[in-house]
Amino acid sequence: MLKFVRSFAVTFALLLAASVAFAAPVQKTLILATTTSTQDSGLLDELLPVFQKNTGYFVKTISVGSGQAMKMGEKGEADVLLVHSPDAEKKFIEQGFGVNRKLVMHNDFIILGPASDPAKIKGEKSSKEALKKIAAANALFLSRGDNSGTHALEKKLWKATGMNPEGQKWYQQTGLGMGQTLSVAAEKNGYTIADRGTYLSLKKNLGLVILVEGDASLLNIYHVIQVNPAKWPKVNAAGAKAFSDFMVSKKTQKTIKTYGVKKYGAPLFFPDAGKDPKSLGL
Repeated sequence: MLKFVRSFAVTFALLLAASVAFAAPVQKTLILATTTSTQDSGLLDELLPVFQKNTGYFVKTISVGSGQAMKMGEKGEADVLLVHSPDAEKKFIEQGFGVNRKLVMHNDFIILGPASDPAKIKGEKSSKEALKKIAAANALFLSRGDNSGTHALEKKLWKATGMNPEGQKWYQQTGLGMGQTLSVAAEKNGYTIADRGTYLSLKKNLGLVILVEGDASLLNIYHVIQVNPAKWPKVNAAGAKAFSDFMVSKKTQKTIKTYGVKKYGAPLFFPDAGKDPKSLGL
């Protein structure tokens, strides 16, 4: 009897080992495709260590423009997105590339330039009119030109003016992220459009000033989107869901609400999880 029990135990152990060996491995690396603004502002440096500690996932962050982040999602090259280009996001979802789009936070865009303000746009209430003045003055304007959420907003504003600045000598595209574009604008004493969070985090090294702000058309809204596992079975769906849940959790939203206040004197982002999208004009 004892011999039988020992034999059964050995067999069971071997079967258990085999089942573990052939079980699907748990993916512990999570690929986050996000915007340069979330990286340049320092917000991710604040949030990701907490997420990684709480969940055990290691986050590999790819900071690109929103458009490029969604291109990665379309190819299954990312697991989850944190982006700010609402019109493109809706198309991304409609085409079946993403699921569970959730409102996370917002800040706003601002039009910046040198204190000398050659186009005389300071205090202008309409961003559209400000851009018209920049064009009329042939004043240097630096565009990201990278298909980011910021670039998409900028193109939308130019379209509202009835003008197409591309090809004009005074209109230059950097092809760079937000932080780098701000540096180029500062170096060349040009105008540009930026999200407030990135500007505040880099302000002391720039010499650029806020000239136009507060226009409703300058609202900058961020969503988290999980890449659709039905289209790309190899994505880390569990990790993507964990990150999405983390971004809209009460604790994370509280961190977002206070981030930047101590260092910059004002929050860089405003938490929006759970809000009615219509309240933000969506």
